[in-house]
Amino acid sequence: MVRDFSLFTSPGMGPTPNGDPHAAVACAHDALPIFYSPNNTRDGRGTWVITRAKDQRRVLHDTATFSSHRSIFASALGENWPMIPLELDPPAHGVFRSLLNPLLSPKRVMVLEPAIRERAIVLIDGISAASTSCDVMKDFAFPFAVSIFLHFLGLPDERLGTFVGWGKDLLHGEGVKRTAAARTIVAFIDDLAAERRKEPADDFMTFVVEAEVDGRPLTDEEVRGIGVLVFVAGLDTVATAIGFDLAYLARNPKDQQLLRREPDRIGLAAEELLRAYSTVQMIRVAKKDIDFEGAPIRKGDYISCATMIANRDPAEFENPNTIDLARKDNRHTAFAYGPHRCLGSHLARREIVIGLEEWLSRIPDFRTKEDTAPITYGGHVFGIENLILDWS
Repeated sequence: MVRDFSLFTSPGMGPTPNGDPHAAVACAHDALPIFYSPNNTRDGRGTWVITRAKDQRRVLHDTATFSSHRSIFASALGENWPMIPLELDPPAHGVFRSLLNPLLSPKRVMVLEPAIRERAIVLIDGISAASTSCDVMKDFAFPFAVSIFLHFLGLPDERLGTFVGWGKDLLHGEGVKRTAAARTIVAFIDDLAAERRKEPADDFMTFVVEAEVDGRPLTDEEVRGIGVLVFVAGLDTVATAIGFDLAYLARNPKDQQLLRREPDRIGLAAEELLRAYSTVQMIRVAKKDIDFEGAPIRKGDYISCATMIANRDPAEFENPNTIDLARKDNRHTAFAYGPHRCLGSHLARREIVIGLEEWLSRIPDFRTKEDTAPITYGGHVFGIENLILDWS
């Protein structure tokens, strides 16, 4: 049951020009439905890899057997505190989830939508006025997605580049670089919380420092756990999703034309692109010994539920490696599953759809610029960079 497979080191997972890490990991379905990988985390730990979507859903739903407290962030500092609510198990998880849900509800996202659309329009009009090509990650995807999120946190845009750099070092850096980024982010969140306690503002961090659970204020560690999670979650994933989507449309002019002719299809298409280009691996920790589909999982073992593997499951999706922008009943798990389903999924969806709508309505037919190659990479969070689009 041991297999030489890793989201970090397998072929196509390192930085690869014109790579397709999602197609590369789809090969996980060629083997047993669950196998052991001796090196499938950033720190070289082994994990059980769950390949079938239905088995992943079972793991992600069963919080009594599989804990989500694995201190992914704190471990970079040699510490052991949870990002909240992501790394809390029930019942504590439900208390904090209920506190935060209203801030990212569909109703709240509707209120934010005009500002999201305005931000996209300003950025894209600026790009098209200046040139007939751009590095779409640097010029659009990151400034768009991260600025919306900074606005939500109550932070100014002028530090956007710095924050994105911290996120990149944390999620994709190694050793010293990753630890330094983690320390910097913790110090920043602690300082921001202290500032909002002294001078409240109409923003997320003020809400957190003033909030109560079970009739008491949050502890400093709880404020930090929430602040770090929301900060890190907003720095990478939505921008990366937009990047993979635009890279796909640059390579597939027929689908690009379809969405231009029929923009009402963009919402459905975005779901298929979320399925095909999922970016996050969820890790769980076994709370007890269990025989799971023939795998002898032991207490303390790590279990990998990689969205990019589940969403290419042939038992779940017909022709999973074919991208069908009209795919219906798309039960993808790009935003995870169960009680820990992504808190920010409503906001992320609207950002992706609005970003694509405005890009397609304002930029002419585009393709990858000749003699350039986007760089893709795997890891705990998949990524893309150096995506130079041209519409000359």
